Amino acid sequence: MSVGVGGAAVPGVGADLAAGLSAGTRALGLSLSASQQQQLLDYMGLIQKWNKVYNLTALRDPADMLTHHLLDSLTAVAPLRRFTQGQAVRVLDVGSGGGLPGVVLAICMPELAVTCVDTVAKKAAFVQQVAVSLKLPNLRGVHARVESLTDPYQVICSRAFASLPDFVTWSRTALAEGGVWMAMKGKHPQDELAALPPEVQVFHVEPLAVPGLDVDRCLVWMKPQI
Repeated sequence: MSVGVGGAAVPGVGADLAAGLSAGTRALGLSLSASQQQQLLDYMGLIQKWNKVYNLTALRDPADMLTHHLLDSLTAVAPLRRFTQGQAVRVLDVGSGGGLPGVVLAICMPELAVTCVDTVAKKAAFVQQVAVSLKLPNLRGVHARVESLTDPYQVICSRAFASLPDFVTWSRTALAEGGVWMAMKGKHPQDELAALPPEVQVFHVEPLAVPGLDVDRCLVWMKPQI
């Protein structure tokens, strides 16, 4: 049985992926409703559908997309929930591409207002399409360079975007007073941490485990020095 958006079948997104997603969310200790899990599967179906047009990802196998994209992005949900404590904060996902992790955060944490910014117009347009298709009023895609953004965001995140020094420098004007950066990285980025400007403080680096993937992942939390 395939799963689709608005009742339309999407090849390759089936019951086995639904089971894999459910098992992965349990392994991560996440409590997601059936509708949220369905939205995540529908989101993956949209990536598959539009991939040839928008060049969203090099991955083509749905099982790989589940682990490398959905479950990988889901590892950030519990840490972000602990930080926000259920508050309605504005989140900026920098270099979001097809919406990872921004779309996943918007689905799992509807109290957030998530903006996904990318310099590629097609990718920002895709995120807008996802927001409409999945009925996510808390999600929007923006085609811009992050350096041009000045609206304040309490959390600025990125996943496989750029080096930590570039990430914080380029997005500094969009960080709200008292805001933080949350960078999803692979192995512990010691060289990048050492290269951070002195006005940036790293206050936490936490390891992440992706269900079904034997890889090094970590989450780097940073804030401006007071």
